[in-house]
Amino acid sequence: MTGIEGPFWRVIAVFRVASLVYAVLLLLRAGGYAHPVTGWLVICVMALWSAVATFAYSSPELRGRTLLAADMVVTLGCLLATPLVQGAYRTGSLPVTGTWMGGAVLAWGVYGGRRAGAVAALVVSVADLWLHDLRGSGVGFENLPINGSVLLFLAGVLVGHVAQLARRAEARLQRAIEIEAAGRERDRIARDIHDSVLQVLALVQRRGQEIGGEAAELGRLAGEQEAALRELVRLRPEPPRDGVADLRVLLQAYGSASVTVSVPATPMSLPETVARELAAAVGAALDNVAGHCGPHAPAWVFAESDDGLITVTVRDEGPGIPAGRLEEAAAAGRLGVAQSIKGRVTDLGGTVTIISSPGEGTEIEMSVPVRSRLGGCA
Repeated sequence: MTGIEGPFWRVIAVFRVASLVYAVLLLLRAGGYAHPVTGWLVICVMALWSAVATFAYSSPELRGRTLLAADMVVTLGCLLATPLVQGAYRTGSLPVTGTWMGGAVLAWGVYGGRRAGAVAALVVSVADLWLHDLRGSGVGFENLPINGSVLLFLAGVLVGHVAQLARRAEARLQRAIEIEAAGRERDRIARDIHDSVLQVLALVQRRGQEIGGEAAELGRLAGEQEAALRELVRLRPEPPRDGVADLRVLLQAYGSASVTVSVPATPMSLPETVARELAAAVGAALDNVAGHCGPHAPAWVFAESDDGLITVTVRDEGPGIPAGRLEEAAAAGRLGVAQSIKGRVTDLGGTVTIISSPGEGTEIEMSVPVRSRLGGCA
């Protein structure tokens, strides 16, 4: 048995054996059972199933709903065989299974959590109480003792709850280990990149500026790539998950000598499709900056997460947008802002705010909800 669940299944195996021994003692001390031979047959079935269940629950491949259902059927069968063994009801008597019937309840709780444990306890308790009434206890079904049922219910719920907490703790520990391992690997790669690629890009930039002409343009491009690469190795994105992306990584791709990208130190997790659409909207905003302010005009991208929202702001120091200009562009069929930015963000359930004045630059703020889009993964 491996993983955090292993100790739970071992404890249940010990419980089954101890309860089996207790059931044997009950049978030996009873003396007045109407059919002791039948009782020993039931004990044999319990012993055989205890061995089978211990082996099956120890294997993750065999552990599942089929095994749980079989466990419950065998437990109910042995429990309902009590009248065939004991005969008439005796005040205070336990069923032939004794406490062994609790093994199935514990197994259901460990496997399925507190709800499954509660359901299993309910099924076993109803069968036990029905037996008391069926055998003529004389107290009536509504007045039957329920102490055993309450204990079964508490055991199933509490064990199921603890098992759930243990699984969550194991998942968080595993995630922390993955993050730490990813961080160490990233540090190693960052050192290698710094000692090789970044040094070469810095040299190309410096020599290109010294030579001038076309070499200066190559040097400028090398400088942009150096800045983007330095920022990329500085980030610590979370380990990849299916369908989830770190928005910071996508935004850093826009970083250059003229575009400054500022993101938080912690991951900004979003569904991959949402993250890529939001990053595309940022790219469209930067394209507008390059188109209206020049290819090397400075721009800033800021990302933050607060109150269930991820907000990305794009700022520039360009000529600004005159009042009514966006409406005129949309009417003329130029839908860069209307569709590439506003359309994308609106489809994601977010909002876009544009603040601009002639001669004072433009600020485009895009906000997208996190929790409703990520389903609690943030």
